[in-house]
Amino acid sequence: MAHNVAQKLISSHLLSGEMSPGTEIGLRIDQTLTQDATGTLVMLELEALGLDRARTEVSVQYVDHNLLQSDSKNAEDHDFLRSACQRFGLWFSKAGNGVSHPTHMQRFGIPGKTMVGSDSHTPAAGSLGMLAIGVGGIEVALAIAGEPLYIRMPEIWGVRLTGQLPPWTSAKDIILEMLRRHGVKGGVNRIIEYYGSGLANLTAMDRHVIANMGAELGATTTVFPADEQVRAFLAAEQREGDFVELLADEGASYDVYEEIDLSTIVPLIALPSSPGNVVPVSEVAGRPVAQVVIGSSANPGLRDFAMVGAIVKGRQSHAGVSFDVNPSSRQILQDLTRMGSTLDLIGAGARLHQSGCMGCIGMGQAPANGSISLRTMPRNFPGRSGTKEDSVYLCSPETAAAAALTGKITDPRDLEELYNLSYPALALPTTSSVNLAMLEGPLPPAEAAAVELVKGENISSLPGSTPLEDRIEAPVILVVGDDISTDEILPAGARVLPYRSNIPKLAEFTFDQVDETYPSRAIETRDTTGHIVVAGANYGQGSSREHAAITPRFLGLRAVLAVSFARIHWQNLANFGVLAIEFADASDHDRVQRGDVLVLEGIRDALVAGTEITVHNATRNEDYAARHRLSPRQVGMLLAGGLIPWLRAQRTAEAVENG
Repeated sequence: MAHNVAQKLISSHLLSGEMSPGTEIGLRIDQTLTQDATGTLVMLELEALGLDRARTEVSVQYVDHNLLQSDSKNAEDHDFLRSACQRFGLWFSKAGNGVSHPTHMQRFGIPGKTMVGSDSHTPAAGSLGMLAIGVGGIEVALAIAGEPLYIRMPEIWGVRLTGQLPPWTSAKDIILEMLRRHGVKGGVNRIIEYYGSGLANLTAMDRHVIANMGAELGATTTVFPADEQVRAFLAAEQREGDFVELLADEGASYDVYEEIDLSTIVPLIALPSSPGNVVPVSEVAGRPVAQVVIGSSANPGLRDFAMVGAIVKGRQSHAGVSFDVNPSSRQILQDLTRMGSTLDLIGAGARLHQSGCMGCIGMGQAPANGSISLRTMPRNFPGRSGTKEDSVYLCSPETAAAAALTGKITDPRDLEELYNLSYPALALPTTSSVNLAMLEGPLPPAEAAAVELVKGENISSLPGSTPLEDRIEAPVILVVGDDISTDEILPAGARVLPYRSNIPKLAEFTFDQVDETYPSRAIETRDTTGHIVVAGANYGQGSSREHAAITPRFLGLRAVLAVSFARIHWQNLANFGVLAIEFADASDHDRVQRGDVLVLEGIRDALVAGTEITVHNATRNEDYAARHRLSPRQVGMLLAGGLIPWLRAQRTAEAVENG
């Protein structure tokens, strides 16, 4: 049978289940990626699991999100992460070394391997022919401990690329075109696989842009073949020995088909406040711009920065624009400097910042209220920038550079007439400035065993959990609509992220973007009835941060009743013992009001049998049918109160059975 690339990756790592869409499968995981905004909980989970040493081929902890050290909290967490890497046998990438996704691609990515990461943009590694999936931190901890990853087998969505991109467009416009066509839910329960003659002119880093933002489509992951472009990338990184060709078989088929003629692509832009709100740049040209930010894992390649440098070379950025550049890795900054592009950017008025996520996660670079910020970033959910009333647009480096010069949204093709500027032809170095100075490898086992975890006063223990009740009678204290993101459930930004290891403090910010009164009202229910949240479609889209499940659970959340869930958050809720069920009739969502008391009975039997759960609205004397999509394994986990207590029980039972 002819297999596509995704099927080859899955079949070579399949430990349980069958490759039939919708059924649960278990996969062997080769590599893991964690970053500092989520990694502290992963390390606490490894400690709770009693891990002696990482069982993966490669596991790397990056420090790229919480770089601002306005007080001791972030520095203390960095020390904790370094000590945990030494203790458990992980690589440690120091603050300033770079954003996890491009840095991992440069140093550790290998075609044919599987990887999970506690960051929703982990699928960026699919650019190298890897199967890379973003999951909750606890699932990464289990993978580090040698456990399989369990997911529902997705459909494979084949996207055939033909033609060649015209001048003034780039890879960002391709993924924005996908978002323009399909929105933020178009890829749910699918793996997107790109193929076709159009790949010939897309470099590995171009593909990274597309694979990275497949997460914004809701896709499980994105994969590309490992072809000559991937070989060239690894050769430039002095790792050609890691290249393994991985191509779709002749005659391979897909569950869903799509085609994009790259020659028809035009400059595109995502309007506030969703990556799926995409229009041609020409439709919104002329709107005044106050900030332009270049960087992030969505446009991390040397080419992306060098293109901006070439466009602004010898010119000045507009006086009313804050022109910010965040190099995505220390190595790329070295190469950019070697080319002379760093001087071109600085000469044009750019502010050069640290190698890291920075404004992408709201860690600095917050724009003024109501002013337009153009960013080469993956997300523009409300308030993610650090400004509650923000107005963030997502675009390509070309479009961002045009706005930096003109002070308004400008179709970059217009620069030819405005500045007599031809589309730059870049001469990029064929060999990268490989720099390992800020990477620390795993300690030998004997030394690692003697390492004590360094825990500052801001690091708390994981909250406890109890088995799922058979009957829940609780008030609905929050009703929300469609596409609520994890940024809205638990915000990012410099005000919040320093408390990511302190769950009681972090919980005070839960639903801050939606309803500032939620934490105080929720905690009143914690020791009595608990409470319920009612949500619309695609609840929990966006970041993989499991904090968005943990802090509501800490505040007393017992169940979420939604029209539908985003994959990672749905799994995170189950991992921490929160019942996640869906309306059988989506219109019932509008019948529930804040303050209604809902009664769910016979929950445990219904979960085991896979039958519908009747939700009785005691306030309105109405009944709603609800269903779940949990596998038998997930049901057992939920009944135990979450993944950690379930795994402990499993291991205790195994120990008793083995004497």
